[in-house]
Amino acid sequence: MSTAIRFHRDDVALAASGLLGGLLLWLLGLHTQGGRPFAAPWVTLVPLTVMAAMELLRRRAPRAALAVGALALIADQLTRGSLATVLMFTDIVYAAVLYGTPAAARRIPVATLLITVAVTIGFLGWFRRPEALLIGVVAGLLSFLPAIAGVSVRNHRTAADAARLAARQTARLAEVDRTQAVVAERARMARELHDMVANHLSAVAIHSTAALSIDDPETSRKALKVIRENSVEGLAEMRRLIGLLREGGEDDAPAAAPTLASLDALVAQANANGASSGLVCAVEDARGPGAGALPTPVELAAYRIVQESLTNALKHAAPGPVVVRLRLAGELLTVEVTSVLGRRPGPTAPGSGAGLVGMRERAALLGGTFHAGAEPSGDEDGGGGGDRIWRVRAELPVTERTVRE
Repeated sequence: MSTAIRFHRDDVALAASGLLGGLLLWLLGLHTQGGRPFAAPWVTLVPLTVMAAMELLRRRAPRAALAVGALALIADQLTRGSLATVLMFTDIVYAAVLYGTPAAARRIPVATLLITVAVTIGFLGWFRRPEALLIGVVAGLLSFLPAIAGVSVRNHRTAADAARLAARQTARLAEVDRTQAVVAERARMARELHDMVANHLSAVAIHSTAALSIDDPETSRKALKVIRENSVEGLAEMRRLIGLLREGGEDDAPAAAPTLASLDALVAQANANGASSGLVCAVEDARGPGAGALPTPVELAAYRIVQESLTNALKHAAPGPVVVRLRLAGELLTVEVTSVLGRRPGPTAPGSGAGLVGMRERAALLGGTFHAGAEPSGDEDGGGGGDRIWRVRAELPVTERTVRE
């Protein structure tokens, strides 16, 4: 099975045009020189044909085409000569630099320069006349100048390829950055959504279970009242979040950015939700009276950490006190929530366990630390006896330069 050799169409066009042009000059009797050893007119067609054949190889085998083309040019100088042969040789030199190996692209210009200088010096020493310098000029035009043109075009192509590669790499990096930004934004939205509605939905699940399991009209009425309050508040917070996400929303849409000033209301709601479970929530704010407002990201993170801790206490803590402590020391806000460690599994749903992850992420985004786990009870925690407590502790820097939104 044989494979046909396919030449580039540009190479075929150059070879055909060079050969036809040389034949036309030969028919018209136009030659570049006379008085050569091989003066028969037909001999001029031999180097012309060989040079045209090398034009077919200028792209596939540039070094071989240059070597054979140089021999054909020397042979042409022994005949009456053809201008087409000379012009095709200049194109072969140009192609050898452009399509050859990087080493050939470096060596051919140097070699042609040395040949030009040697020809100039040789003929000047032979003829000993200033007109001999013209021979060196012609040699430079036929070899060195095409080589320099090939180097210039090759460098431009290399620079263009490098620019295209850099553009593709920049586009890929931009796509990676965009993808990471989308993933980070989705994670932030998921964390915010979880913190906003988990507390209300947990209360709804617990009190609906109580209403179904206890056959007491008064108990059911209280449970349904708590269910309604948490449903309404959950829907309101959901609307605030949707208002933030909606494009072109109203300018006066409420912002879902609660602060530490809202902790009393949050604890009061937790007391209402946890009354049937024997939970008593309290706030111990050690920041001092008249404590100024902290940066918005810090207050939002602290509020959400307390909110999620109260939600977890509602689902899992044993009856007893749930204490929220705030302390500001220097440029560090400490948020701590303790509750009596219980063994209730609490209501579960897909995504359970995201609360601790979300709290840890909020602290990390601010450059702070987070810890949650079971510990022995202490007097200051109000646990008493041998009960163990569950402690959530976050330390959040309050300086603007540390906050990383």
